[in-house]
This record gives sequence, C-alpha cells and structure tokens, in this order.
Amino acid sequence: MLTIFVVSDATGETAERMVRSVLVQFKNAPTSVVRRPRVRTPRQVRAVVQEAAGLQSIIVHTLVSYDLRRLMLAQSRAHSVDSMDLMGPMLDRLVTHLRLEPRQKPGLFRQLADVRTREIEAVEFAFRHDDGQRAHELKKAEVVLVGVSRTMKTPITLYLAYRGWFAANVPIILEIPLPRELFRLPHKRVFCLVTAPDRLLELRSARADAFNIPLEPYASRAHIREELLHSRRLSRDHGWRQIEVTSKSVEEAAREIIMLLSGKDRECGPAW
Repeated sequence: MLTIFVVSDATGETAERMVRSVLVQFKNAPTSVVRRPRVRTPRQVRAVVQEAAGLQSIIVHTLVSYDLRRLMLAQSRAHSVDSMDLMGPMLDRLVTHLRLEPRQKPGLFRQLADVRTREIEAVEFAFRHDDGQRAHELKKAEVVLVGVSRTMKTPITLYLAYRGWFAANVPIILEIPLPRELFRLPHKRVFCLVTAPDRLLELRSARADAFNIPLEPYASRAHIREELLHSRRLSRDHGWRQIEVTSKSVEEAAREIIMLLSGKDRECGPAW
C-alpha cells in the first residue's frame, strides 16, 4: 500500500482534497492518506520525512516557508523519499510576474476565510436582532445599541456587523419596558445613542411627513425631550456608555464604539 503524507504548515485540508480528487482517477488503488498539519519547524520536517522513509510512501506538501521547502527537498533526497512541492512552483511563478516577495506566513488563507465567514454571520445576526427582535438571544451579542427612534441604531448596527461584530439594537420607548435580557448583559456591551432634541425633532418631522405619521406625540418637542431624558437616565442607572450622534456620520459613531470595545472590553464578548 502506498502511504501519501500530506504535509502543511496550516490545516492541510486543501492539499488533502487535491490529493483525494486525483486518487478518484485510480479505481481501488491501494493507498492511505495521512495528513500532517501545522508543520512549521525544521524538527517537524525531519520527523515527517523519517516517518515516511520507513514506508512505501510519497510526501505532498504545501509549505510556504522557503527554508522549510528547501529542507524538505534535502531531507527527502537524503532518505530516498519521493516528495512533491505543491506550493513552491506557484509562489516562484508569482514572484516572477508580480515582482513582489511573498509573506511566507502560514495559514493566511484560512484566516481570511474565517474572517469572511464571521462577517456573513454577523450581518445575518444584525438583521435577526434589529429593533428589539429576538430579545431572548441578546446574550449572544457582542454589542447592543439602545436609543430612542431616529438615533441611527440600525445603520450603526449594520456598520458594526459588516466589520465582524455581532451587534443588536433595542428601541427605547417610554410606554414599553425594555427586555429583561438587556439588563443581564455586562454594562460595557451596551451603548446608548443620544442626540440633540432639535436635531431629533427635525428628523422625526421629516419622517412623519414622508409616511403620514401623526406629529403628536412622535414629533412633539416635549415628548422628544422626555424620551431623551429617559434614555439618559437609563444609561446612567445601568452604567451604559453614551454615544453622542448629533453631528456624526454612521461611520464616525461606529468607529467610536469600536474603539471603546477594543482591547480588554472585547474579552467580554459572547459566550457561545
């Protein structure tokens, strides 16, 4: 039986899939595929070659480090092991055409894929938890935005989501109690969006006019002041940080939140 060692400085999943896609062309071939992931030191390279030398085998590797590829070649020759470099020829060809040096950092593709997957999941989470929906799942959010109507909760939530944050938002409405789950969160996860009363009056008046919403009490100056006072009182009583959005763009407000969440604060993230 031929043992095929798939050696990689990352997971080796891509290389193994390539090997198996080739093997299907050989019906009932007596082979065994053995994956050796995260091979990143000279000692590990030598150990794999010595293991392969005791068997009828071939080594297929995707090492991005130039030094490790050279060592693999030298060790394979010294132990009479057939080895195939899947990564080196592609890297060398691209160096020629791009006139750039590769970073030689293992696992970059998987890291990028993981980031992209997280962004997609975060956006889906934001849509499912917009405007107080699925409040029972708030514990899964890394950040929760609260605020009265027209304080940019939804656009800021989506901006955070597109950058990989699991974000939700909950409206503050005088007549409706906030969900109990909100008060069970670490206070550093919750941000209260506030704005100037005149600016809020302007935004609500425009929306009321566009959607035929009665001005009272939605766009009433007195009602707006009462709502904002209520939201500030809530944030003070529960230790929520306030984000002033009056003269800020969505991007500016979101970046302020990200800066406050960075470092140790992000360690208070979701307990999945």
